Amino acid sequence: MNLIDYLPVVPDFPKPGIFFRDISPLLANPIAFQHAIDQMSLLALEFEFSHILGIESRGFIFASALAYRNQKGLALARKPNKLPQASHRQSFGLEYGNDSLELQQAALPADAKVLIIDDVLATGGTIVAAKKLLESAGFRIAGALSLLEIRFLNGLQLLNQHQIEHKTVLTV
Repeated sequence: MNLIDYLPVVPDFPKPGIFFRDISPLLANPIAFQHAIDQMSLLALEFEFSHILGIESRGFIFASALAYRNQKGLALARKPNKLPQASHRQSFGLEYGNDSLELQQAALPADAKVLIIDDVLATGGTIVAAKKLLESAGFRIAGALSLLEIRFLNGLQLLNQHQIEHKTVLTV
């Protein structure tokens, strides 16, 4: 199955000049979604981890399925002001602006070793921010996993600079 067939490009979204990969068709097709999770689960086996961190919002979908499949705990990296309890915060830049991620302070046990999950590796800023967020909270990082890498945005270079091992199912 060629998963890229289920990830169409939407030009000029969320702003002009950005080519957005839409995961909705993949999620709408149960066979394609199952195949994506199967492939991500196989890659996850290459890491040693106790918990998964899903990055808001599309990373939540893949992270929750992987946590279930791999019987691991799940924590969520949320956009600012979405968490009800005390949280850690990390700001970062995107290819189309700036943002922040937050992690609830009580989300993970002290000895957690965390695999970061996002749907797409673009510039790498979001995954680097998630790593910094986890490290500032005292957690160890196992690595990162994405469904898709957009190679021309050079996100893998940034992850390598921050010593983040990364695996991906697809590269375009």
